[in-house]
Amino acid sequence: MATTGGAGRPEKRKAITRAATTVFGREGYVRASMDAIAAEAGVSKRTVYNHFADKETLFLSVALQNSAELTERIRELMAKYLDRVVDLRRDLTDFAVERANAVLSAGEHGALGRAIRAEVANIPVDVLEAWLEAGPVASQRDLAQHFAALSGRGLLAVEDGELAAEQFTLLTFHGVAERSFWGALPVASEEVERIATAGVDAFLRIHGGPGAGRPAG
Repeated sequence: MATTGGAGRPEKRKAITRAATTVFGREGYVRASMDAIAAEAGVSKRTVYNHFADKETLFLSVALQNSAELTERIRELMAKYLDRVVDLRRDLTDFAVERANAVLSAGEHGALGRAIRAEVANIPVDVLEAWLEAGPVASQRDLAQHFAALSGRGLLAVEDGELAAEQFTLLTFHGVAERSFWGALPVASEEVERIATAGVDAFLRIHGGPGAGRPAG
């Protein structure tokens, strides 16, 4: 039976969202049922509906939460490596490696992202757009702003920060994402490093500014 308030209510909601992340990641959006989520959470289906009006609302909630958490982790990596650049090539490479590892180690968060990509045609458009805005779009926007700042310092030569961010992601990350099937399979650390290094060198050949130094390779 659903709780009506007090200290138990937030814990019930957390249990439901944790269970929903597991079930949606395992079964996908279409196959997942509120019954399965309730069973995973150890609560009644009525309790689930007391917290979330329907499956779409619950899916949106967990998708946004998971997306925001990964986005924040990537934002922390940008601050670590791109706010105070000392060696541009090394810092860009370290960022690329750690961003890839963050996705590879995302666990159930990654499973939910894979479910979204696999069932994109079945997911309500407003849910998909909100997930993109909270996750991939937000990360690319943050990266574009960092590249614009680095360009202002003469370390990069970037006219369009969003395009540069897209190119950087394609060059340094998508090879890892494809090999791992977006985190479903492991990728050797040496391969992650190789893809990141080659991608950064290609990126700097396109966008290296007068203060960037000469990339190796």
